[in-house]
Amino acid sequence: MKLRFFGTDGVRGPYGGDLINEDFAARLGFAAARHFCGTLEPGARVVLGRDTRASGESLLEAVSAGVAAAGCRPLTVGVLPTPAVSCAVLDGGAAFGVMLTASHNPAADNGIKFFNSLGQKPSAADEAQIEALLPPVEQVLGTNRPAEMDGRGPYLKRLRAVLADSSLAGWTIALDTAHGAACATSRQVLEGLGATLVTLGDAPDGRNINDGVGSEHPEKLQARVSAAGARLGIAQDGDGDRCVLVDEKGVLLDGDEILAVLAVDALSRGLLANRTLVVTVQSNLGLDRAVEAAGGRVCRTPVGDRNVAERMRAEGAMLGGESSGHVICSDIVPTGDGLVAALRVIGVMLATGKPLSELRRVLVKAPQLSRALAVREKLPLDDLPNLRAEQQAIERELGTGGRLLVRYSGTEPKLRLLVEGPDVATVTSAMERLVNAAKADLDVQE
Repeated sequence: MKLRFFGTDGVRGPYGGDLINEDFAARLGFAAARHFCGTLEPGARVVLGRDTRASGESLLEAVSAGVAAAGCRPLTVGVLPTPAVSCAVLDGGAAFGVMLTASHNPAADNGIKFFNSLGQKPSAADEAQIEALLPPVEQVLGTNRPAEMDGRGPYLKRLRAVLADSSLAGWTIALDTAHGAACATSRQVLEGLGATLVTLGDAPDGRNINDGVGSEHPEKLQARVSAAGARLGIAQDGDGDRCVLVDEKGVLLDGDEILAVLAVDALSRGLLANRTLVVTVQSNLGLDRAVEAAGGRVCRTPVGDRNVAERMRAEGAMLGGESSGHVICSDIVPTGDGLVAALRVIGVMLATGKPLSELRRVLVKAPQLSRALAVREKLPLDDLPNLRAEQQAIERELGTGGRLLVRYSGTEPKLRLLVEGPDVATVTSAMERLVNAAKADLDVQE
């Protein structure tokens, strides 16, 4: 299903551009309200939240105007992580929810994500219906300041219940919240459980979200963990729905390693629902081997946490995620939550008495390389003769001993390449060949 405006996670782009501006935000809010509230009584509740970007407040008020024009009642929870907005929709009996964020993108971007009444990401069919219901510009104008509601209190209560009271007393944890939406809530949860925090990325000014900090830039956190003698480090992204971790030695753990720790531990205690872990095609093959060796199975989906969540529901699974750090523990929160993932890993550390550097050994990764090439235009992959020929040749050479992925990002103008193989030399050579072929077919921005 080809969508005009929606990518893999909502609508996203530069603020002030063709998609992310107040006029389009109002139209999108109106269309979403018509779709999600079409058969409901007038005045249905709609939850709105945002991250710390300077453009967020005016965009939120524009969406609110569209929602109100469609006959619904917009309510704002203010600056909160994306998963907190998801929970507020579910807990508050709202018809749907809206989050104004561009996630891990720089501050110049913004975006619009939706949740259905269950706090779940909408399906592609939902998004197609929203696009079909977009009104003309002149039908929805202006902004609207919505009434406020408390989304923080219930969210904090939900997360603090993941671990026992005071269970982190005596722990030092390094926390990087990317100058984003989780700055206040993550601190409150961890300190409420007794942890002493060493923080960075916790001074948002509207322009510094994700700027050299957070899950995309964990280098400063790695240094801080080592310097502070912390038990671990937690790096979230700008809207708090993903994280990466740093062990006590300052070594980074990505989403695959987090999922391996959680899945294998749950299998050992008979607690992994349907003995199933759901991941995307992006995850390392070593994850399959680790889970299968522990008596479980791995299901793979196309890239995108929505795809993961949909497959989890179909399989009756409660754990899934992406190598990027989107981890869904659906028994706690309906969508990906970086802090929940971190708390669950801390729970394994507490239960086993093992440091993170030891727990991570459960995953032995297959040699893998990935590249993201910025491109001027996303030409159809089938129309790229050099890249297609090189991809087919490499796939023949790898056989069953590896794999490769070639795809465009759903949220950025980038071509993403991934190669896995039997050894580093093979993988490195294959990646070089793919990159050269891509440059022959596309206008790659160095």
